[in-house]
Amino acid sequence: MSIRERVRRFLGRPGTIDLRPYERLLPAISAHESRVGTLTDEELTAAARAAPDDAEFCALAREAARRALGERPYDVQLLGTLVLLSGNVAEMATGEGKTLAGALAAAGYALRGHRVHVLSVNDYLARRDAEWMRPVYDLLGVTTDWVGQHSTAVERRRAYGRQVTYAPVSEVGFDVLRDRRVTDAAELIVPDPDVALVDEADSVLVDEARVPLVLAGATEAAGADRRMADVVRTLRRRTHYEVGGDGRSVHLTNAGVEVAEQTLGGIDLYTGEQLETLTRLNVALYAHALLHRDVDYLVADGRVHLIDEARGRVARLQRWPDGLMAAVEAKEGLAASESGEILDSITVQALLRRYPVVCGMTGTAVAVGEQLQEFYDLAIAMIPPNRPCVRDDEPDRLFDTVREKERALVDQIVATHRTGRPILVGTLDVAESERLARRLARTEVDCVVLNAKNDAEEAAIVARAGERGAVTVSTQMAGRGTDIRLGEGVAGLGGLYVLSTGRHESSRLDDQLRGRSGRQGDPGGSVFFASTQDELVQRYAPGVTGGADWVVGHAQRVAEGVTLDIHRNTWRYNELVEHQRELVLGHRDRALRTDAAARALSGCRPELDEQTLASAARLVTVYHLDRAWADHMAFLADLREGIHLRALGHGLNAFDEFNREAVRAYRRLLDEVTERSRESMETVKISEDGPDLDAAGLTRPTATWTYLVQENPFGTDFERALQRVGRLFSRR
Repeated sequence: MSIRERVRRFLGRPGTIDLRPYERLLPAISAHESRVGTLTDEELTAAARAAPDDAEFCALAREAARRALGERPYDVQLLGTLVLLSGNVAEMATGEGKTLAGALAAAGYALRGHRVHVLSVNDYLARRDAEWMRPVYDLLGVTTDWVGQHSTAVERRRAYGRQVTYAPVSEVGFDVLRDRRVTDAAELIVPDPDVALVDEADSVLVDEARVPLVLAGATEAAGADRRMADVVRTLRRRTHYEVGGDGRSVHLTNAGVEVAEQTLGGIDLYTGEQLETLTRLNVALYAHALLHRDVDYLVADGRVHLIDEARGRVARLQRWPDGLMAAVEAKEGLAASESGEILDSITVQALLRRYPVVCGMTGTAVAVGEQLQEFYDLAIAMIPPNRPCVRDDEPDRLFDTVREKERALVDQIVATHRTGRPILVGTLDVAESERLARRLARTEVDCVVLNAKNDAEEAAIVARAGERGAVTVSTQMAGRGTDIRLGEGVAGLGGLYVLSTGRHESSRLDDQLRGRSGRQGDPGGSVFFASTQDELVQRYAPGVTGGADWVVGHAQRVAEGVTLDIHRNTWRYNELVEHQRELVLGHRDRALRTDAAARALSGCRPELDEQTLASAARLVTVYHLDRAWADHMAFLADLREGIHLRALGHGLNAFDEFNREAVRAYRRLLDEVTERSRESMETVKISEDGPDLDAAGLTRPTATWTYLVQENPFGTDFERALQRVGRLFSRR
């Protein structure tokens, strides 16, 4: 054990789980190995179901993997399995076999009588891992299936009925939201949450934790705001508008206000009747000034596609809030996409906290150990590699300007390519990857570009990145989840050489990029190129002086701190909302599954027989609960948007004020549901076919659709409040 690990454990910091209790089981596992090797397949299956302890189970699981996949799990993989079976997070380096370790743990939970959801970041990994690991599950007597974006209701119900279900975390969230809208208990698809085993745990539990998954009732598309797009297109930065230092906010200068007011017909933007116009103008300005094509989004097939910040891939289900989405579409001259009323939503963090048991695996967990402990009460075990890592991680190469940095980067690529050593270059966005590819083409270096425009080819491209002479230019972490194996003779050249065009906002992304090289004891190397003109420094450490290495590192630490503050702030607000949602869902579930609605409304229609009354009362009550919750969510969204401004003006705590108002509104909600349900029961036409809700104006959405919101696009609530105050005072 290294001195660093001993210090971590002594201080009790995240990532300090003592592996010794698990390591003591390894001799017992090995002792069982020769015996279980003589079992027939049928005997192995029966023995797995009856395994009395973890040691015997792991021996049987190792044998099942050997027979089914031709792979005998390493001791370190079994350590990972044992850590997961204890309800913790296992940090395992790239290439150490996390997928198999996770499958064995999922099987272990299933054989204990649990239902397991193995949650991944996308459809490809969910399907790949379920099909890859299915022979192991079969030998252990465990059923498995997978859910993807295009799975039908029948396929979903079947998959969730298995003991182990692989699925993207977003799909499980959307299924939970859809279940919350059913009007008959028989239509429910997702079983009660039990065990969540999270792949790429840092990404799902931290990076995506505050992302709201939304179920909306579709409406006709609103017209794209072309007029506002035309107005802001004439404005100039620093003359007509200023961008905040962190790049998250933008506001009009007095000169900009004057130009906009004249262009819009001589109006006064800061009078009450022009509030909507001002809002539309500010949204259009944000789209114009802060959202950049081929950085924040792509345009393809006549549509805007958001780019996932953490992965450099197209975020296929993600969109901005409707107003901003329409503003970007207007900016690009596209027709507005469908919009709709939000019927319900849930954050990824709230979704995961529903599970009694959460565990996970990733290559980079210790860096977010504090957050995993704070938000999920999870501890981390650092699993040692099967073979020591011999990758040479060179010190960062730091420059004063972007131009100097890019010139040095290209020179390094050209010089290394001459030796035949394969190179993987990580870039920060699509535009940068394509700019670098053009510069390399001028030096006659052929490269393959992997970015959000061709991410369907991701696995195939990354798998070839270790071949002799290969130069692969990739956005951020494209390719995570796919091994890069070295081609013939490449080890003698030093292995895969990973270069980066700059530090990421999270040090974990840097580590993940480095981790593409040096798997399973392979040789490899990495080096990061950075400059004090990089966006990371300009956004998070503008004007900071000192050595370039200190400035870049400081900017990254500030960025990580800002992200953590946003996470904490988002969760504080969402925690109360989630509590209220659970209370409403409790009432809804009782209305669906029991005669509670009929008993509450029994005096309304005495002429109805018991069965007809029960059906009508259920449908009416559920309708009004859903309607009231959608209205309550809209109220809370408006409340949160304006609460900082109100608190600022009265010297109050914004969070306390939000809670006070939210609780007051909720106290009225259930009484109003009961009152409206009684009124409807007295007036709605009810026949043997049930209540005619449509005729009574109680119409449910004819269609629903799901998406992920890229939350907080305009900076923090407090920043927006200050900007609003500043603009008001500047007009006086």
